[in-house]
Amino acid sequence: MILEKLNPAVDKKYLLLTAGLMWCGVGVMLISFALSWLNHYEGRGRILFYAAGLLAGMPIHFMGFMNLAQKNIARLMALQGKKCIFSFITWKSYLIIIIMVSLGITLRHSSIPKQYLSILYNGLGIGLFLSGILYIMTSFKLMFSNHK
Repeated sequence: MILEKLNPAVDKKYLLLTAGLMWCGVGVMLISFALSWLNHYEGRGRILFYAAGLLAGMPIHFMGFMNLAQKNIARLMALQGKKCIFSFITWKSYLIIIIMVSLGITLRHSSIPKQYLSILYNGLGIGLFLSGILYIMTSFKLMFSNHK
């Protein structure tokens, strides 16, 4: 009984919004890392690193994160009633996030030159941000329609 009172349960439209804001937020964070590294890079090819990161973002979004986001959106759309705010992703995904964060920290502290690392960070950040928009758009559709 007390656990039910402490459970931060919300409607699926807010789960979708939470997921979208999280994906977009992490995307912006990764892009910020990439841009700050490139802003400190004095090489003549800095524009090439910017462009490579932008180009990497498209296939990362369309062939990776978009499919994952669509599967998760379908899972969330099938939910009935209010669910815990933390159920916007699965338990398995929480484990994957821990691994990805650990890998990101390892890469940032590695000897890989930051301008090369910026391509990966920019690409992943763009892919995450664009896929996060899918969650937000779905959430807004639910908020501004009569669909439950």
